[in-house]
Amino acid sequence: MTARSQPGLIPRWALPLAAVAIVLGCAAAYWGSLGSPFVFDDTDSIVANPSLRHLWPPLAPLSPPHSEGQTVGGRPVLNLSLALNYAAGGLDVRGYRATNVAIHALAGLLLLGIARRTFARIGAEEPDLLGFAVALLWTLHPLQTESVTYVVQRAESLMGLFYLGSLYAFIRGAESEGRTRGLWHGMAVASCLVGMATKEVMASAPVIIFLYDRTFIAGSFAESWRRRKSVLLGLASGWLLLGWLILSAGNRGGSVGFDQVSWGAYALTQPGALVTYLRLAVWPYPLIFDYGAEWVKTPASVLPEAAAIAGLAAATVWGFFRRPALGFLGLWFFAILAPTSLMPGNRQTLAEHRMYLALIPIVAFGVWFFRRWLKGPGGVAAVLALGGVLGAATVQRNGDYASDLALWGDTAAKRPDNPFAHNNVGVALFQRGDNAGAMAHYERALGLRPEYPEAHLNRGNSLFVEGRPDEAIREFERALTLKPVYPEAYNDVGMALRSVGHREEARAAFEQALRLRPGYVEAHVNLGSIFGEDGRLDEAIRQFEQAIAIEPGSAEAHANLATALLSSGNTARAVGEYKQALRLRPDYPDARSGLEAALAAAGGASR
Repeated sequence: MTARSQPGLIPRWALPLAAVAIVLGCAAAYWGSLGSPFVFDDTDSIVANPSLRHLWPPLAPLSPPHSEGQTVGGRPVLNLSLALNYAAGGLDVRGYRATNVAIHALAGLLLLGIARRTFARIGAEEPDLLGFAVALLWTLHPLQTESVTYVVQRAESLMGLFYLGSLYAFIRGAESEGRTRGLWHGMAVASCLVGMATKEVMASAPVIIFLYDRTFIAGSFAESWRRRKSVLLGLASGWLLLGWLILSAGNRGGSVGFDQVSWGAYALTQPGALVTYLRLAVWPYPLIFDYGAEWVKTPASVLPEAAAIAGLAAATVWGFFRRPALGFLGLWFFAILAPTSLMPGNRQTLAEHRMYLALIPIVAFGVWFFRRWLKGPGGVAAVLALGGVLGAATVQRNGDYASDLALWGDTAAKRPDNPFAHNNVGVALFQRGDNAGAMAHYERALGLRPEYPEAHLNRGNSLFVEGRPDEAIREFERALTLKPVYPEAYNDVGMALRSVGHREEARAAFEQALRLRPGYVEAHVNLGSIFGEDGRLDEAIRQFEQAIAIEPGSAEAHANLATALLSSGNTARAVGEYKQALRLRPDYPDARSGLEAALAAAGGASR
């Protein structure tokens, strides 16, 4: 009996309605987040990423930086997608967020196609309704917010789109004949290759597709290999590309790798992480932006979680041989989480965005388990109702992204022992002028982790604003002792040294910041200012021009360039640069007074 002849099957005309429901549901759940600002790594990976500024030559956006804080390293397709957003709208965050939502919605549609075909293959009643349930609930689940609302976590959702696209195209190819089969399989391989250049989790795609073929189509590994050896080899060829990209990215700015933390210490944290992921899939509260690093003190303390995960792994192995469809779901879950569970990291021992694709088998199992109640109009109503509940929870969670202070404040409230969260609450308060509040959070962060270079740096900035440069310099130097490769600390200590008259030391600090980060706009501006004050106007102009080439929207760079040009006698060009600075920042008093001086000089020259 074919899937089309099963009783109670949703009419084919209802499938477009299902697709529309997924897209509209996704849009409604994320609409309120479109105007939320860039947060955290968005700043380094997007705002301060010079490789996004030009689409030509294509080597620029396809050569992302590998600096600390930039999550684009080794992920050229992710970086290219961000460059396309920049070309379309500069740093208007709405374009980036709308793109993320569109990627997520498209992934939901691909999942609809995969799920309904899979349910039909195992002989489930109403496979279209079950597939719709999986896709809608997965798309609207609030656990997905970090992968969609946090812009740079497009790495996860975009990789997920290519992952699902590769599987969907493979399935369509297996169902087709002749030239159409070749086209679909070619699309599967192409999608797999592009996904490998998007994020490393794509590594499991060739294995999962092979397992899918064995479980749902061919019936055995031998038959799968006999029928589709060429396409399977094509998928596996993506590992060569991925290996090269991983080697080029190094240890991702010092946050991952076996030289960062011992594998044993990290492995002890993962049973608890996996149990947390499973719990959040069923009951998505509380959701936390940054869990920090929670190290296990004794192996015995993780025995309950380890036993639970061992039991799930044993059930997966049993299911693989006795109930292949259920075994496949378990293998999918473990395969998606394997890269982040096996590769040690010293920043976060668990993160919600890692569940983007790993949520699929959990939702699919839940839908299969309750399949008896998902029939006819009542089943549709139940799916829509549950989707509405999940969508409302997603809307509520997205409210935490309304500002960096809201997001980090929520994180610190839920994880009060997370020094990283307190440090970032301090940064958010400092940017709003609440220096006393910022200082309290920096000190809380340092109380939790005394050897925390970022907190020392930020405390130094608060001291500098309070007019205590000598104490600020000591904090900056402490940060550099803990973290010698720290361009921000060199830039900030340079500013403090300059303020107390140590100009040569300040210049050396700015130059060191630029050696460590060649595209550091603020350091270019500060070094240019030192040159300008020393009368080295050509060198000052060169620094300001380099800053503008990297970040054309820097009002400070345009204003400083104008001042140097005015001092060098190039009055006409100085007027243009001052005007550009004011276009970028209309309330810029230094640029306003400089423009008046330049216009007066131009008037005198014309007489």
